[in-house]
Amino acid sequence: MNNPLASKHLPSSVTVVEVGPRDGLQGERSLPIASKIEFINQLSRAGLTHIESGAFVAKHRVPQMADSKQVLQGISRQLGVRYSALTPNRQGLEAAIESQVSEVAVFTSASEGFCQRNIHCSVEASLARFEDVIALASQYHIPVRGYLSCVIDCPYDGATLPDKVAQLSQTMLEMGCYQVSLGDTIGTATPHRIATMLEAVLNIADPDAIAVHFHDTYGQALANIYQALTMGIHVIDSSTAGLGGCPYAKGAAGNVATEDVLYLCHGLGITTGVSLDNVVSAAWYICGQLNKLPSSKVSLAFKRN
Repeated sequence: MNNPLASKHLPSSVTVVEVGPRDGLQGERSLPIASKIEFINQLSRAGLTHIESGAFVAKHRVPQMADSKQVLQGISRQLGVRYSALTPNRQGLEAAIESQVSEVAVFTSASEGFCQRNIHCSVEASLARFEDVIALASQYHIPVRGYLSCVIDCPYDGATLPDKVAQLSQTMLEMGCYQVSLGDTIGTATPHRIATMLEAVLNIADPDAIAVHFHDTYGQALANIYQALTMGIHVIDSSTAGLGGCPYAKGAAGNVATEDVLYLCHGLGITTGVSLDNVVSAAWYICGQLNKLPSSKVSLAFKRN
């Protein structure tokens, strides 16, 4: 029988970038180091090959990430898994290098208003900060990934122009980021808007150099991911249990849940290399530590069954 989805040009495989231990937990209450280590170890055993495990940022601004060095030094590293960290400046990168990260990430916004409130500088100044980070990371042969937030809407500036997203993506790639992750930070996107934005970006970048990072505020994240898949995107950021949210974007819900992304991809016949059962177990473990329920529909369904 012919695959009815074949005409959609879906990728045969997808890489899931797990951001729960950093982007997820930084929006939750602080947890003991041992709980974070166990969470990452469970995710490693689930088959995830890229786990964002911490952030080397100002402790007073993101206290939940103040123990990232101890976490990275305490995990049981699995062969073939990249353990990355967010590093906004040279000082953060130096601490990350000491912690033996596999990869680092830098970040900016497609919106001036969000950039000012998030990292207290203009978009142009944030890009200038990257230069030292990328140069030093290059010396240590550490790959640098870029995050670009508010690619659809900004809570302060309103709608973001697709051409602005394309221009900043190109700049970040030219500066030395091997990949740019495009963030629908407040989760207001719908598939048509994602298609319009990606069309502009893919005019200047190969799909291999682009990832998507969608929040699920209005319940559209999976539909938006499907749209991205049909356009050749094959790297998806997600957070186990749907943990997270953005402290600088009022009302923004958590990241799309890793379990839900896996269920979608497996149902489409797309290979991920990740055990859905093990990720669900990790979701219930970390939510038990946080004394909350997962926001993932899949994790809740598994529990009922």
